[in-house]
Amino acid sequence: MLSTPLASPIAATRRIASIDALRGFVMLLMLVDHTREAFFIHAQVSDPMDLSTTSPSLFFTRLSAHLCAPVFVALTGVSAWLYGQKAGGAGAAAGFLFKRGLFLVALEVTLVNFGWTFSLTPKLVYLQVIWAIGLSMIALAALVRLPRPALIAVGLVILLGHNLLDPITIPKGAPGHVLWAILHDRGLIDLPWGGQARTSYPILPWIGVAALGYAIGPWFKLEAEARRRRLRVLAAGALALLAVLRAINLYGDPTPWSPGATPLLTVMSVLNLTKYPPSADFLLLTLSVGAILLAALERAPERLTAVLVAFGGAPLFFYLVHIYSLNLLNLGALAVLGPNHGEAFSVPNVASIWLLAAVVAVPCGLASHWFGDLKRRSGRWWMKYL
Repeated sequence: MLSTPLASPIAATRRIASIDALRGFVMLLMLVDHTREAFFIHAQVSDPMDLSTTSPSLFFTRLSAHLCAPVFVALTGVSAWLYGQKAGGAGAAAGFLFKRGLFLVALEVTLVNFGWTFSLTPKLVYLQVIWAIGLSMIALAALVRLPRPALIAVGLVILLGHNLLDPITIPKGAPGHVLWAILHDRGLIDLPWGGQARTSYPILPWIGVAALGYAIGPWFKLEAEARRRRLRVLAAGALALLAVLRAINLYGDPTPWSPGATPLLTVMSVLNLTKYPPSADFLLLTLSVGAILLAALERAPERLTAVLVAFGGAPLFFYLVHIYSLNLLNLGALAVLGPNHGEAFSVPNVASIWLLAAVVAVPCGLASHWFGDLKRRSGRWWMKYL
């Protein structure tokens, strides 16, 4: 689940380093979550998470990964604006967004799906975050020529208002089902070979996030302290609106929260926000946390920033490498050690998930750092798509 930068990181510009550092941070959280999916087979969680059966440690492990997609989609918008400034304006950004979006959609249904299933014709194809980012880029290509106030209005209306569409459902086989499944209502689409595609990431809310990311792009031409101040104000406003919506408990998320048997369970219920598609409350929480982290990383020690940039400087490459690494490692463990939970090999507890993710992060990070350097040195035109 992630995006890719539109422009190569500029090592000498700390604000750009902070963008890649934030990408790197959420990439590591994504790695933990995908380690859970690959190696915690006997205790998977649903979405939204079932508080009656999920332990707090597993709940908060999953919750931490909710930062990933919103941060990457928002930074895709920011990077699009920065790319346009270097390449000739909104027209240049639009052209690149369109072509890059098509490339990501094709990548999702080929290398990404094969990395998860190791099947050329799987029974179920998951259209996930790479696909959603690709389509969001294509949509953003059509929006970037809008005046900035209009773009902000479009982004806010989509982000805050799309839950008004929740009651609308179109049955499978009815006219418009495929389009609505792609836009807003997570569903299944029949494929020519008899399989099905699941639109795990309906794209309408993500278009709003990408548009707002593009709209704040000019902040990255400001002085550092002015930018940090705006990011903090934005985060405070989003969190205040989230608090109001959760207090009212009538709009903002399809699943209202309810008091639990303990204060911890109540907190978990409040934070149990819908990701598929991302509710207004989900996006307010994750994007505000992302803004706080981005502001903080601009003042982080250079050594920490450099480590995180190693993971976030070539995120598409890291995404592919970590998927294949996790699934090949799982197959290897199954072949050598045998199944220990039914037909699967699974680690025993949540702490083991984090430990295994830390081990896998090292070779994946080194490979990503190598590829990032190669990409920055290369003059080949096609390297900017990777």
